[in-house]
Amino acid sequence: QVQLVESGGGLVQAGGSLRLSCAASGRAFSTYTMAWFRQAPGKEREFVAAISWIGTRTIYADSVKGRFAISRDNAKSTLYLQMNSLKPEDTAVYYCAGKDRGGLGYSRSNYDAWGQGTQVTVSS
Repeated sequence: QVQLVESGGGLVQAGGSLRLSCAASGRAFSTYTMAWFRQAPGKEREFVAAISWIGTRTIYADSVKGRFAISRDNAKSTLYLQMNSLKPEDTAVYYCAGKDRGGLGYSRSNYDAWGQGTQVTVSS
């Protein structure tokens, strides 16, 4: 099982940008389909974006399309989430997740490896 550690969260004003990173170790990152999820206080964990293990296919939640971009660097075993035009409703703990040779999916059940999360707070 791959181990995942997120970083890059913080406090930002509405309209600002942040770049999250997820460092992987323990197993071959290059064959993992990867995703970002987020969980706001009192809400269910929700899908944000996912990327195929080759990196040629991506999917996004409607709420972040055009503002967020998921990418990966297999040589560095790192997943990224570039977040632009941030809104207060983007405030949440952001988690990276993965599954070895998994298909792209929107559900938590598509992924079986999870990080501990990084807090993103967007002030109005």
